[in-house]
Amino acid sequence: MLRLRGTVDVVVFVMLLGALQRSSATGGRDFSGDYSKLSGIIIPGFASTQLRAWSILDCPYTPLDFNPLDLVWLDSTKLLSAVNCWLKCMLLDPYNQTDHPQCKSRPDSGLSAITELDPGYITGPLSSVWKQWVRWCIEFGIEANAIIASPYDWRLSASKLEERDLYFHKLKLTFETALKLRGGPSLVFAHSLGNNVFRYFLEWLKLEIAPKKYIQWLDEHIHAYFAVAPLLGSIQTIEAALSGYTFGLPVPEGTARVMFNSFGSSIWMMPFSKYCRADNTYWKHFSESKRKGHHIYQCDEQEFQSNYSGWPTNIINIEIPSTRGFEAYPSVPEVAEANMPSMECGYPTQLSFSAREIADGTFFKAIEDYDPDSKRLLYQLQKSYHGDPVLNPLTPWDRPPLKNIFCIYGIDLRTEVGYYFAPSGKPYPDNWIITDVIYEFEGSLISRSGNLYEGNPGAASGDETVPYNSLSWCKTWLGSKVNITRAPQSPHNGSDVQVEFNVEHHHEADIVPNMTRSPRVKYITYYEDSESIPGRRTAVWELDKANHRNIVRSPILMRELWLQMWHDIHPGAKSKFVTKGKRGPLRDEDCYWDYGKARCAWPDHCEYRYVFGDVHLGQSCRLKDSSADLLLHYV
Repeated sequence: MLRLRGTVDVVVFVMLLGALQRSSATGGRDFSGDYSKLSGIIIPGFASTQLRAWSILDCPYTPLDFNPLDLVWLDSTKLLSAVNCWLKCMLLDPYNQTDHPQCKSRPDSGLSAITELDPGYITGPLSSVWKQWVRWCIEFGIEANAIIASPYDWRLSASKLEERDLYFHKLKLTFETALKLRGGPSLVFAHSLGNNVFRYFLEWLKLEIAPKKYIQWLDEHIHAYFAVAPLLGSIQTIEAALSGYTFGLPVPEGTARVMFNSFGSSIWMMPFSKYCRADNTYWKHFSESKRKGHHIYQCDEQEFQSNYSGWPTNIINIEIPSTRGFEAYPSVPEVAEANMPSMECGYPTQLSFSAREIADGTFFKAIEDYDPDSKRLLYQLQKSYHGDPVLNPLTPWDRPPLKNIFCIYGIDLRTEVGYYFAPSGKPYPDNWIITDVIYEFEGSLISRSGNLYEGNPGAASGDETVPYNSLSWCKTWLGSKVNITRAPQSPHNGSDVQVEFNVEHHHEADIVPNMTRSPRVKYITYYEDSESIPGRRTAVWELDKANHRNIVRSPILMRELWLQMWHDIHPGAKSKFVTKGKRGPLRDEDCYWDYGKARCAWPDHCEYRYVFGDVHLGQSCRLKDSSADLLLHYV
């Protein structure tokens, strides 16, 4: 999903819990109780995989040329000293998605491609993506060959990934190799755009496997799917497409806009309506009346009866000038020079566009005469999305037929949900400026100046990048009866845990618990359903104040994932989900010094044990028992 305010991470993570030795009384593919059978794959997402040069490019006026295998994304040194050369290696042709004639880049491979984008003493920590995740795996004894990274070129659309790199064929082989190597299924972790990548893979797989074998293949190869972040798109892609967003890089916004709009994946992350769907492509492949051309894009009556396509407000409000024929938003001197007496004068027109009008191309057609990028984006929209032979990704996603699904996201941060654009008076690519921004926060919509704004705010706000309605779409995957638990994120003894059983949930509706909150406590709210679909479990985890990018590095998320997986594979587990009754320390880092009581906190689990090099009391607080022994408390 796109992470525009930093590095966006898309991931399929198949964790291998391999080194914790435990014997199993069962054989074959029944992996219960045997950690060595679970295997793992990581698929990084938008802007979170290193890209390396596959060309020789001489850069004038600088000694820093590009040679084969040189780092392109992200090499901050070359970006600062040879930005024009760097752009040649990053840009794609906006129509056919081919590389620049002088330079091409390809994704790196292995875990090193996703841990730090720009390795270095200073730049490394700033560009860290999955490094902390891998460190967690090492601390819990996971074997090196258990984590399989599967990077891809995040600039491409889904169909181009398969056409150029056979990416989905390779991903299928990765799952099958992991099963053969370890003897058990995989855990899938997708963050942001990775959810779209994984969704496309599941649809593509239907056309590669015999229909009767499809569910069997999924059950054999995938144990659980962890979906982190948006399922209905991200608003910030609009900002990047119209005014440019620099991702924190030292480049002008106009340059960032040109680069972003050259990527076929830019449309993949745009918002769309939850009420509009396309034809079932899968059945069309087996139908005698197979039609050629674009998929039919149909919307329910609710789309036209409700406001804003199920979003809090109109996503785009834009001023269209009354004159045409100039270059897209010319500079002031150009307007004065062409201002002939016969020209009609008029006021600009204010137009508003919903998520549906973005996804079906109405918005791009409306500004086609004023913005050159709109023609290129409209072409990609029709060719790579509405005309995709496998799936139109700009449609809502029904629950995939997987055994276990966990949807995880952050809430209650101020998040952008709408923009006001106006002509800037400058030439392309700086022809638009943002005049106002609409945010959702604490159940209200507010403008950038702090004024309240009318609309349909959700029960909560998003994760600072993705609005709540996009994040929470997976709540529609829950059944009619849901168990809800709210517990503190920090270690706790269970005194502040709230539980509601069998809460009624209506199809495609949000579900909001009737629970209290302490203003000083960050909570996790768990929505769990294991009854509506026999043999299937669905859960949604909402983490208070969890940022979109940083959630994948959150120790709270890592702890919950680890406990749930430990619970799933333990032969003594009696409940469907791991207990929420208490949370204690699992690592030495979780122990700390309690200055009020002059001892290590959690005395049942932690003790003071000085090791040479400790510089404060908290560092000397360490676990009494091993992590494996502590995990037995959560079975």
